[in-house]
Amino acid sequence: MGEFDLLARVRERLSPPGPRVVIGSGDDAAVTVPGGATATSVDAAVDGVHFRRDQASLSQIGAKALAAALSDLAAMGAEPGEAYVVLGVPADLDEDGCLELVDGLEEIASATGTTLAGGDVTRAPALTLAVTVVGHAQEPDQLVGRGGGSPGDVLVLTGEIGGAAAGLFLLEHPGSDSPDADRRAALIARQLEPRPRLELGKALAAEGATAMIDLSDGLAGDAAHLALASGTGARIDAGALPVAAGVAEVATAAGRDPLELAASGGEDYELLAALPTGRLDAALAVAATAGARLTPIGELVAGEGVEIRRPDGTPVRAAGFDQLG
Repeated sequence: MGEFDLLARVRERLSPPGPRVVIGSGDDAAVTVPGGATATSVDAAVDGVHFRRDQASLSQIGAKALAAALSDLAAMGAEPGEAYVVLGVPADLDEDGCLELVDGLEEIASATGTTLAGGDVTRAPALTLAVTVVGHAQEPDQLVGRGGGSPGDVLVLTGEIGGAAAGLFLLEHPGSDSPDADRRAALIARQLEPRPRLELGKALAAEGATAMIDLSDGLAGDAAHLALASGTGARIDAGALPVAAGVAEVATAAGRDPLELAASGGEDYELLAALPTGRLDAALAVAATAGARLTPIGELVAGEGVEIRRPDGTPVRAAGFDQLG
């Protein structure tokens, strides 16, 4: 496998560049004319850390790497623009395998309107994808950070949680016989095939979200990040959490509390947003029109820390994922 032949074959598989890209993949650098404001995020996926090649296809690995990176743009309310990918190729991955990875990347790029505008290829001891994504907005104040929330803001959550963590358990314990086949397949898909909530992120930003974060490290941990950045505390009603179907059965098989698993498990890539109370109804209506689930789960409060409490008042002991922990 030659580097330059591989790069040429990669470029043949890419969609035409988007309107902001003047010079795309194949030159010494990409040239873009973004206008307005940009949001840039860098993410990495490493074999044995973020995925295992015996549990996912190469196409799924590529797609998840880009989807996870784009989820950061969703949390800013940004319009996706360009992506740049560094591919670290281990000795046991051939050219066809590299192209299967690229097909996964291109699947997500095409579905989200993202241009794969460049990157690099190098040898590596383990399969590695380093992904940089750039998103756009007409004005800087259209982008939402983690730090703008205030006491009294309502916390809302997109979609359902716990599915990716349950799917990971099923991948690591293939002999588990619960839940049923359809739910097993859905939970494993949540782990291997996440999709970034880009449209909902833009909608929540337009409806006045004051702070937003994507759930890559689990609700408990990411709520703590949002609250800390906003200088507030957070109070979450565990009874309101939209837990994915099948998570309770998996938690029981794993010997864990279902709510703890749902609140601690990462990689759901849903969005947690803070909204002024007066904007909640409009945000719920926008989500319903889009056929998306949006659930109020608590509020930001004066003070610090995150409390997740059951209807009877007892706490859910949950902590987010720490890459270096």
